[in-house]
Amino acid sequence: MPEKDLNLCTECGNKNLISDDSRGEIICNNCGLVITQKIIDSGPEWRAFSSEEANRKVRVGAPTTLTLHDKGLSTMIGWKNKDAFGKIISPKMKAEVYRLRKWHVRTRTNKSIDRNLAYAMNELDRFSSQLNLSKDLKESSAHIYRKMANKNLIRGRSIEAMLIASIYAACRLNFIPKTLDDFIEFACVDKKKIARCYRLILNELRINIQVSSPINFIPRFCAELNLSGSTQNRAAEILKLANKFRITAGKAPTGLAGAALYVAAIQEGERRTQKEISIAAGVTEATIRNRYKELVNQLKLQSQIIS
Repeated sequence: MPEKDLNLCTECGNKNLISDDSRGEIICNNCGLVITQKIIDSGPEWRAFSSEEANRKVRVGAPTTLTLHDKGLSTMIGWKNKDAFGKIISPKMKAEVYRLRKWHVRTRTNKSIDRNLAYAMNELDRFSSQLNLSKDLKESSAHIYRKMANKNLIRGRSIEAMLIASIYAACRLNFIPKTLDDFIEFACVDKKKIARCYRLILNELRINIQVSSPINFIPRFCAELNLSGSTQNRAAEILKLANKFRITAGKAPTGLAGAALYVAAIQEGERRTQKEISIAAGVTEATIRNRYKELVNQLKLQSQIIS
């Protein structure tokens, strides 16, 4: 079987082909046939709209990242005591390289802000691993923390509290259902300090964060309680109806989500106790009970309560 010629259309034999880099396809300009697709883009991952911007973005090596205190731009002397040919260096040269390596590490963090960022970014890696945070969320959290550090607002405050507050703010900006209680388990600081740093971030950076929707917490609680998709959809419908009648105003989203799940689980025949739901939602049983009564009474829900 002859090899397919990518410079010739197999349908009409036309040589006037168009290369669509955005879609990774080669298309015939005459008949519109897609000759090949899923072409690997060997170019850079960044875009430039002027020659000056292209020259400024040209680089080699790994891409820069805000999750490293030096943004990944610094160099490092390797710890293998071997030369370029793989031969073990002499003891005299080994002592010289050890001294160079030590001073190289010291010069990387010779400023207080560099030492602060180095410690904070290591803690960010730890929290990201424990909380399963995505790469984009880590970058957003590091960006918020760096802004506070550049404003010299970290001095006199707990680095860990400010870092957790930055992660929490990034979660709120990206509509990720997290509460401050989710961070307390892995933190060594008080919840009040974290809340104080969070309010400081909102005021200083002028971030406008909307109130978390209780619907965002439904999939997370359903996974913890092992509930079906029908129960999840029913709970979302109840919360949308409650929002329409303005029942959700001024109430904690986790408590509303837990109460809606309690009602939906009863209606779908997958009843869970108030204690189980309160543990998953991180609220008290009294909160679940009060929100449940409000939903049933004001929305006139016909739930079959099994005594």
